[in-house]
Amino acid sequence: MNLTTRIAVIGVGNEFRHDDGVGWAVVAQLAERAEERPLPSGTALRVCDGDPARLITLWEDADLAIVVDAAHAHPGLPGRLHRLKVDDGQLSQTGTATSSHGLGLGNAVELARHLDRLPGQLVVYAIEGANSSLGTGLSAPVAAVVKPLTEWIATEISLHVGSAGR
Repeated sequence: MNLTTRIAVIGVGNEFRHDDGVGWAVVAQLAERAEERPLPSGTALRVCDGDPARLITLWEDADLAIVVDAAHAHPGLPGRLHRLKVDDGQLSQTGTATSSHGLGLGNAVELARHLDRLPGQLVVYAIEGANSSLGTGLSAPVAAVVKPLTEWIATEISLHVGSAGR
């Protein structure tokens, strides 16, 4: 195992706008899970409001950065999960899901690419939301994704650490 491997899991959103808080909920679930089943050394769990400069600061120098964010899609299906991977500084995706934030993750990726501050690998999990009005708590279809996504991310981290040690 490579002890210098740095992994950043970043929950993006606003926990006071219902489903927009899904990224924060996944990070909280990962932290809770880590109490019983620790994540590899060098794994940082963080939350962010989506500001591109803050995102870049949180993921720079990471071997792997995983970003979890709410998304809008047209037509939408609340709770549907999209996995996007950055290839050559571009978000490669299918479908029409976009970030629920004004500037969007694509802007942060583009800025980081120009500044040469992208992580080694960047994976984005975008969850389609149902309700982004003011208030707390996730809608039922979005809440149902939190635990399975937490396990998928933990597995992705383990696979990454395993491959980095080879």
